[in-house]
Amino acid sequence: MTTRYESDRLPGALSSRLTVPLIIAPMAEVSGVDLVTTVCRSGAVGAFPTTNARSVEELDHWLVRIEHDLTNLDHPVAPHCPTLMIGHRRFKDDLACLVRHKVEIAITSVGSPAAAVDPLHEIGCLVLADVASLHHAEKAIEAGADGLILLAAGAGGHTGWANPFAFVRSVRAIFDGPIVLAGGITDGSSLAAARMLGCDLACMGTRFIATWESMASAAYRQMLLDSTLDDIVLTSAFWGLNANVLKSSIVAAGLDPSRVDESVSEARAKQRAGTVTSCEGPLRWDNVWCAGHSVSGVRSVMGAAELVKEIAGEYGAALLNAASIPMLPPQR
Repeated sequence: MTTRYESDRLPGALSSRLTVPLIIAPMAEVSGVDLVTTVCRSGAVGAFPTTNARSVEELDHWLVRIEHDLTNLDHPVAPHCPTLMIGHRRFKDDLACLVRHKVEIAITSVGSPAAAVDPLHEIGCLVLADVASLHHAEKAIEAGADGLILLAAGAGGHTGWANPFAFVRSVRAIFDGPIVLAGGITDGSSLAAARMLGCDLACMGTRFIATWESMASAAYRQMLLDSTLDDIVLTSAFWGLNANVLKSSIVAAGLDPSRVDESVSEARAKQRAGTVTSCEGPLRWDNVWCAGHSVSGVRSVMGAAELVKEIAGEYGAALLNAASIPMLPPQR
């Protein structure tokens, strides 16, 4: 019998369809229809940046395909979760597309969610906002976000700087809504730890890059297999925002990781790329690849459904183990 996950802070219509409290991160040039539908059928939320679709028309086509693939099944499926890049030139058109499709849950990233909240709330959509600091969290709450995704130190691609333990507890002290921890979630044990901290969900990306359903190239997957935590570089040189990047991909691009230009501003990066970007980056950096601190957990390329099942098993075992840990005797 499959166990369904539920949380008092999440709408029952969403949480009751989860087998594990997990969002598969929206990863630029990685998350596509196949990855999203596979993980949703497996009981985890499948997220994707709307800008992975090359046009609004393609985004509409993607959503039609996802909706078709997730209907009329013999078991409940987790929701799919498009992610809007707030400053992107397509933001308004992509938002309108999500409204037309009446999506159940959406993420806003790289900016205040204010412009997206009302249109999404009108269709009953749950809005989760990426935040990288306590100040950002306060602003997102003021803007009406239903939940917060905390980008802690160690998240792949665009990342925050805060320690996840301190970050979660600081936000939980001011916010009673859904909290999602992103950054360094490696397996079911770290997922269980996030829940014990007070999170409702966690977000995992890096390990799902190395799945057969991702849009990542074979070379990208192999670089993940060959890398460890020590091979991750935090840099703002490529997108004007702090991002965790694979050192080997910088070297492969013909650059010295210790000598890249860290003075590049976000505005300059946008100008250089000719568009507003987050971790998808300027076209000239297509082969500079993002990954998080959890890269040491990538040990093989596997199917996304198999990976979700593995994480769910580890998660359940971790919770049982935590319940059996004896308390320290009282001090005399």
